[in-house]
Amino acid sequence: MASQTDALPGAEEIDLGRLEAWLKTQVDGFSGPVSLHKFPGGQSNPTYRLESGGGNYVLRRKPFGPLLPSAHAVDREFKLISALHPTGFPVARPYALCDDDSVIGSMFYVMEMVQGRSLANGLLPDETPQARTEMYRNLVSTLAQLHNIDHEAIGLGDYGRPGNFFARQVGRWTKQYRASETETVPEVEKLIDYLPGTVPEQERVSIIHGDYRIDNAMYAPDGTDIRAVLDWELSTLGDPLADFTYLAMQWFLPSGQGAGLAGVDHAATGIPSIEEMVGLYCELTGRDGVPQLEWYFSYNLFRLVGICQGIKKRIIDGNASSDQAEAAAARVVPLAQAAWDFARQAGAK
Repeated sequence: MASQTDALPGAEEIDLGRLEAWLKTQVDGFSGPVSLHKFPGGQSNPTYRLESGGGNYVLRRKPFGPLLPSAHAVDREFKLISALHPTGFPVARPYALCDDDSVIGSMFYVMEMVQGRSLANGLLPDETPQARTEMYRNLVSTLAQLHNIDHEAIGLGDYGRPGNFFARQVGRWTKQYRASETETVPEVEKLIDYLPGTVPEQERVSIIHGDYRIDNAMYAPDGTDIRAVLDWELSTLGDPLADFTYLAMQWFLPSGQGAGLAGVDHAATGIPSIEEMVGLYCELTGRDGVPQLEWYFSYNLFRLVGICQGIKKRIIDGNASSDQAEAAAARVVPLAQAAWDFARQAGAK
């Protein structure tokens, strides 16, 4: 049986012969032939399922075409999961990193194919109330586990820069937005003026995921445990409240739209309240509490504006990696408006 791949646009063709030869030398237990299938969705690094005689794997590569300088560093992802996996934290087992562009056209890495469920609907409609309670508690407990890891001890002391994380990130996402700007959005201009001067004091430094949400958690096929946390493209060292407050936004977004839980009957559904989730996170990480959330929500939405604007620019340049890219690009203005609303609640004029 010959190696094969799904039909891909010409610009995304991958030479399976070169890939198979590399896999044979780099991945223990690999045997061909190999077939490659692109996962649908996702706006970051194109991700593929590799099926072979020796088992199934996942391949993540940089997107095709011109990229912003600091974006899509798959070698950072590989370094991180290589450090986390031995600690027992739920990540896929890393196998090998390839920095030779001649193999498939860009840097990529191969990791374990974890069997499980990725759930995008925050209401978890197919679960029992008890299961929903356990799944959300596990979601927060897993985040606390990440934030409690001693990053210095596992060789990640240089994984992020020193200084106030939010100040650095506001600057970063402002630059990313400017680099991909396609039109003037008044609310974005207000946020760029407001956020840098109101950054909260940072109390802790930890490994942060950068995009921690329910659909980046792979739940057991028939249970409530988290088998793997996915998509580490935005990970770094920084303020752990960046992750927790990003997850907490789920409770303030409209229910029935993606992960949103606003207005949910917690007693009837079994979905814990935001107060319960804050309490659990603080208990597990030794915090007295989480400060006012509005500033953090404003920042998190501003960051999403930057991400979606980057997708919009890639559409214009012809490099978007998903059929859902246009929908993401259309979110730029609504997200900016929502971010400014939270900024006003936090005291912006």
